[in-house]
Amino acid sequence: MTNTLNAAQECASALDFEMRRLASDETVRLCDAYAGKVVLMVNTASKCGFTGQYEGLEALYDKYRERGFVVLGFPSNDFANQEPGSEEKIQEFCRLTYSVEFPMFEKSHVKKGKASPLFQYLAAQTGVYPKWNFYKFLINREGDVVRAFSSMTNPSSGKMVKAIEALL
Repeated sequence: MTNTLNAAQECASALDFEMRRLASDETVRLCDAYAGKVVLMVNTASKCGFTGQYEGLEALYDKYRERGFVVLGFPSNDFANQEPGSEEKIQEFCRLTYSVEFPMFEKSHVKKGKASPLFQYLAAQTGVYPKWNFYKFLINREGDVVRAFSSMTNPSSGKMVKAIEALL
């Protein structure tokens, strides 16, 4: 019991959220699942000009996951109705179109003024709310939010790869 209590007290704020897995009833405490990892949190959408970034995000996940890196996807319909489908449709699209294996979570609000508590926290740490789909927030192994990347930053860009490798 003491270990569980200590673990709860030591959970980094960036991971101290419970989120439901996409198209599932299973709830995950992010700290329990991803503590000690380098985490890239991304708000995603299936009908966006940046949707092709799923491929790059999956490639990063595949390349670095053995070294303690994980991408966490959070579909959002906050921008121009670009994620209107059900969670089941989103999951099917991601798996069939982009072979996404990185963890995906419930549809979330990310926009300033209606953001979920997780995205409010990310914005408070970086000074940036997502202004469009595929904003990326990089969290180090200690659970500190160290950097935000706009939608324009491709997952395979040298800037992003260097930032991730520096934390691994």
